[in-house]
Amino acid sequence: MIERFIIRLEDMLPNLIAALIILIVGFFATRLTLHIMAKGLKLKHTDTTIHKFLMSVVRVTLTVLIVVMALSVMKVPMSSIIAAIGTAGLAIGLALQDSLSNVAGGFIILFSKPFKCGDYVQIGDEEGTVDEISILYTKLLTVENKAVCIPNGSVSKSTIVNLTSEENRRLELKFSISYNDDHHKAMELIREVISSEERILDKPDKPLIAVCEHGASAVIILLRVWVPTESYWEIRFRFLEEVKEKFDENGVTIPFNQLDVHFDKQ
Repeated sequence: MIERFIIRLEDMLPNLIAALIILIVGFFATRLTLHIMAKGLKLKHTDTTIHKFLMSVVRVTLTVLIVVMALSVMKVPMSSIIAAIGTAGLAIGLALQDSLSNVAGGFIILFSKPFKCGDYVQIGDEEGTVDEISILYTKLLTVENKAVCIPNGSVSKSTIVNLTSEENRRLELKFSISYNDDHHKAMELIREVISSEERILDKPDKPLIAVCEHGASAVIILLRVWVPTESYWEIRFRFLEEVKEKFDENGVTIPFNQLDVHFDKQ
């Protein structure tokens, strides 16, 4: 029994060595191919989203081909390999339906291009900067630099809000003042603040300052201005700070929520 096993092993040894060489050379060639491919895509200024996705697809495809070649050298019949791949594919397909939907979702994202790497997006309940779109997942980096990986199938089915796809963005702020204060004065103070900001745009609409609501405890003043998308948060934070300072300097009150209670003498 042992002698038969040794004889069989000796017969298979050349094929095993050849298969091992194919695996080693194949994986080395895969790394080299991916390296050359990355350089080529970079020289052609290929979109980063497409670049990373194609690299992911090519890596998986080459790995499968190398394994099939190694099995073929070991004299595993090609019909058996195809049958095994088909059977495994069916079993894996049934077991990993979600993963296959993620692959399909990845192609949908790639060709429909609702966003690209570097965009700041909201996908369902998650938001962040798109760092990578792989064959299965889309990776976001939050403002706290947390990595959030969302399955591509979920991404393709979700409502996607791209906050940085357009060159300009409208900034909208609301300021509350007391009913006892002069709303014309408050509006003029807001106008003074925005007039000192050179990045405000006059198109598509000029800046708007108006009373938009009579709230339960305050008069609400609305500010709408168009700003460059890249400066959106900087200008927003600046306006909030400087309007508060202007109101404090000029006696304009930002009221707390109030509730008037009347007692019946009886």
